[in-house]
Amino acid sequence: MDYSKYETLSFHREGRVLTMSFNRPEARNAVNRNMHAELARVFVDIAADDYVDAVVITGEGRAFSAGGDLDMVMNLTPASLDQIMVEAKKIILDLLEVPQPIIAAINGPAAGLGATLALFCDVIYADENAKIADPHVLIGVTAGDGGAVIWPSLVGVARAKEYLMTGDSVSAPEAERIGLINHVTPQGEALERAIALANRLAQGSQIAIRTTKRAVNKALIQNTNLTLDLSLQLEKECFSTEFHKSAVARVAESIRSRRKAEA
Repeated sequence: MDYSKYETLSFHREGRVLTMSFNRPEARNAVNRNMHAELARVFVDIAADDYVDAVVITGEGRAFSAGGDLDMVMNLTPASLDQIMVEAKKIILDLLEVPQPIIAAINGPAAGLGATLALFCDVIYADENAKIADPHVLIGVTAGDGGAVIWPSLVGVARAKEYLMTGDSVSAPEAERIGLINHVTPQGEALERAIALANRLAQGSQIAIRTTKRAVNKALIQNTNLTLDLSLQLEKECFSTEFHKSAVARVAESIRSRRKAEA
């Protein structure tokens, strides 16, 4: 499989293990328009790669992924919003259909879609200083791109609603305690641990591992099909509200002020 066509995702293959990294470190790996489109293609490519038996997903630099890029959100047109919603559904369903086990290595902040992608992986490691959040509500939109599916599946409905309705972040130790992730690692070791597990799984019985994943994922896929269309439609409706527009403007100003202070 030729992964050189991807611009915002980088790949490293070692043996039968493929590591995919979000590759916009200057923007904390925020998902811009190009990365969103590439995510809507990449999991089909990985699933079809006969030379890969396990996958690791991580982020370049100091973040896993900060979620949706603010410039993308602020410049959406009706047509581009429609396309993003189509892609958003494809990203999650394609990820769930990847037959190879996927291990997340959360090496820093994972927010919004970044958090969603990590939490839909099969096993999740996180560095001890990492934080996980789905802050969609803080900019006035529904947790629509998969958060409403995966958080309750991992931590139960009550805890999921608390985090999704407040947008509060979860520290890695707390995320492990409540079952949101599998393992907390010393800072800087999540990727190493994830690769070690990927190598172990790549050396196991592929038919047994893949069919076990398929069986366990069946209910999750059904729940995703039940919920994702509604959550994405509700999110789409929120983009036209004044609360959303004002919230995005406030966040943009905060970012500009921070960058000016750091310059």
